[in-house]
Amino acid sequence: MGDIHWTEIVFGAATFFVLTTYHLYWMYQVRRAPMRTYRGVTKHLRRVWVESAINEKRDILSVQTLRNWIMASSFLASTAMIIGLGLLSFLFKPEHIAEIPFDFTLMFSRMKSLFMAKLMLLMVHFFFAFFSFTLSIRYMNQVNFMINVPIACDPLLSPEFIAHTLDTGMVHYTLGMRAFYLSVVVTLWLFGPVWMFLGSLVLVVVLYKLDHCCALDYSIAQCDMQTRTLAG
Repeated sequence: MGDIHWTEIVFGAATFFVLTTYHLYWMYQVRRAPMRTYRGVTKHLRRVWVESAINEKRDILSVQTLRNWIMASSFLASTAMIIGLGLLSFLFKPEHIAEIPFDFTLMFSRMKSLFMAKLMLLMVHFFFAFFSFTLSIRYMNQVNFMINVPIACDPLLSPEFIAHTLDTGMVHYTLGMRAFYLSVVVTLWLFGPVWMFLGSLVLVVVLYKLDHCCALDYSIAQCDMQTRTLAG
């Protein structure tokens, strides 16, 4: 790939360390103190919402809510695929196709330009986002059917099982959004490793604000259904 400047290695490793450390910390917080994170709070509230929709037979409300999530996932999946295919078409131009080795073991020895490697990594981000959003649509569609089945018809379709399926779909939605967020850092890498590192620092600050909230106290909640606290 030619000579790689030392800044590419140093700032690339620093960016990887910053983003990985933050996400490991976030996962630890989700597991140990879920109610201090929006991931834990929304997971809890989704369980309550599923129980409410089933017990109070809010069929239309549940279908419309899930439809809105499916539409959002479809739009984001389409956007990710369009951008990914656009990058792919650029990489497969006649003047670039000779630089792309189809043997993974020769990836870094034959590729002449680091810029091409950056574009390939950016393309992988958008294809991963597409894959995550389509999986989210799949689980949302399953919940659409399950949430309207009376428990008497199938005792296995308990609110806990439906809420778990819904949460799985939302996990894939979150992964797709993370791929979009991280693509910003990779895009900045096209302009230089220093921009990438500075972008990762800004992204970590933004993600911390989006991922964390003050601890919520549900002890005074007025609700007929049983609320559950998250355990791990």
